[in-house]
Amino acid sequence: MSRQRRKGRLRLAQASGEILIDVHDLTKTYDGRTLAVDHLNLQVAAGQIYGFLGPNGAGKTTTIKAMVGLLRPDSGTVRLAGVDVVRNPLEAKRLVGYIPDTPAVYDRLTGIEYLNFIADVFGVPKQQRRERLQAAISTFELESAITQLISTYSHGMKHKLLIVAALVHQPLVLVLDEPMGGLDPRAWFRFKQLLRQHCDAGNVIFFSTHLLDIAERLCDRLAIINKGRLVAEGTLAELRSGRHAQSSTLEQLFLQLTGDEEQQK
Repeated sequence: MSRQRRKGRLRLAQASGEILIDVHDLTKTYDGRTLAVDHLNLQVAAGQIYGFLGPNGAGKTTTIKAMVGLLRPDSGTVRLAGVDVVRNPLEAKRLVGYIPDTPAVYDRLTGIEYLNFIADVFGVPKQQRRERLQAAISTFELESAITQLISTYSHGMKHKLLIVAALVHQPLVLVLDEPMGGLDPRAWFRFKQLLRQHCDAGNVIFFSTHLLDIAERLCDRLAIINKGRLVAEGTLAELRSGRHAQSSTLEQLFLQLTGDEEQQK
């Protein structure tokens, strides 16, 4: 997508509340028997940080991998800004920045070589990438390491590098799977600021995490998935005003909706 078209799409998204993530009737099984995602439906509008919550094995990572084109669903569709991920995979992937829970990078490259490689893949012009990379490298204090081999990086440093790489093309849809990844408190604080700025520009963030206190403070809307099915969705205020109105915290809501009420006692 050209710079001019991207700017136009962002302005339209901001003005209209465009649906940038549309998951419809998504179903995925493994080995033909294990149902990981069961007819999942959800929509996320421009400008939102959307928290995707659930216990281990609930189907969060399967959903995310289908969303970013790493898994083909058995049935149902995922559309990003109207682009079908299965029918138009390359066009859809150009819209996405993805930060997985485990940093998989090329250890034999230096940090700056890796970032330039990612920028080349997404066709980011030289001047734009220089400005964006300089700012992001400074934000995450990677200046002294950026010319070193990635094999020398700590886990936290690799995760910082992934964040910079995911943002270099200013994706319309940013997908995060457990993004803490060993980030120190200062890096996490700066990352949260970047997330808010990214959404305020008319983009959307899909954010999976087990850290309920962070989700409660950071996310505009929340979805809770259990055994592959969506069991609750809305703002925290909407969730509290529903049939679980007696729950005062997201943790209490989560435990009730995922069948762990006894753990609260």
